Amino acid sequence: MSDGAVLHVKGRVLAGPEDVRDELWVVGGRVSYDRPAGARDITTLTGWALPGLVDAHCHVGLGADGPVDADTAEKQALTDREAGTLLIRDAGSPSDTRWVDDRPDLPKIIRAGRHIARTRRYLRNYAWEIEPEDLVAYVAQEAGRGDGWVKLVGDWIDRGVGDLAPCWPREAVEAAIAEAHRLGARVTAHCFAESSLRDLVEAGIDCIEHATGLTEDLIPLFAERGVAIVPTLVNIATFPHLAAGGESRFPAWSAHMRRLHERRYDTVRGAYDAGIPVYVGTDAGGSLAHGLVAAEVAELVTAGIPPVQAVSATSWGARAWLGRPGLEEGAPADLVVYEGDPRADVRVLAAPRRVVLDGRIVE
Repeated sequence: MSDGAVLHVKGRVLAGPEDVRDELWVVGGRVSYDRPAGARDITTLTGWALPGLVDAHCHVGLGADGPVDADTAEKQALTDREAGTLLIRDAGSPSDTRWVDDRPDLPKIIRAGRHIARTRRYLRNYAWEIEPEDLVAYVAQEAGRGDGWVKLVGDWIDRGVGDLAPCWPREAVEAAIAEAHRLGARVTAHCFAESSLRDLVEAGIDCIEHATGLTEDLIPLFAERGVAIVPTLVNIATFPHLAAGGESRFPAWSAHMRRLHERRYDTVRGAYDAGIPVYVGTDAGGSLAHGLVAAEVAELVTAGIPPVQAVSATSWGARAWLGRPGLEEGAPADLVVYEGDPRADVRVLAAPRRVVLDGRIVE
């Protein structure tokens, strides 16, 4: 398409869960619902159009052993794009991926800086590893480096007790979250277990990643405070394998991980039924492949979330939560066109027909 070309998307445009339009136009890279006067160079796409998908827990620039080079990070981002993911909340990365912002052909990234973990309590080469007295300073630092988010590691295996345990004392997270909010950043935390959640939520945290430890007694607290969860069920599927690998050294941890895995669907459905916001995230990067956003939506449906709400968790709802537009008039034209209605069958999301980023067809 030339710079002066107009893109016409017709069929069914899902501007919202129930807001279905017959067509939209893309002029100058932006959405319009009015036919442009005098348009001549028009390219037409047909099908079911959805705002570009959101992966709200993804790691561009991160590999199994830590940061990766730019070529590898580019391949990660392109894999996500091919899957229809056009907006990523990068939930912690040791790599500087600001160069992606200058590439109009790559997904847009909302960064959370680098993970902040307790010393020797996380994966090697991933995080800043510090002690509680330094937490406020590092949160301030990463708030300045991120795009409105900071990522804590809330719990991890404590080798002294042989099981998952909180990483931070209550007073440390209270001060750190208050500092992030003062600086205009939201805070999220990696949490597998039950024991770290109450302190983090009562300290004012905005989101919990994985949230496998969410129990019936904690659900009302999350709902009352409006704390979102990003379950990353495609990652939780690896728990049995992880548990088997640690069985001989940490049997209590292994048994705990299996229990968390076994109740994963009940946990997510209980959260949804209580009104806790649930969003799609894959935890791609590290050891998990990119491009799994459709699989994660399908997992939410398996957990019992209605299909239209599972789609919203990666489109309209997720974009609103992250403060980014969908297919509103004048918004950047980031959209995916499918063969059928994803609200009727979320498996449609696994096969994008065309991908449009900033008004240009890229796939």
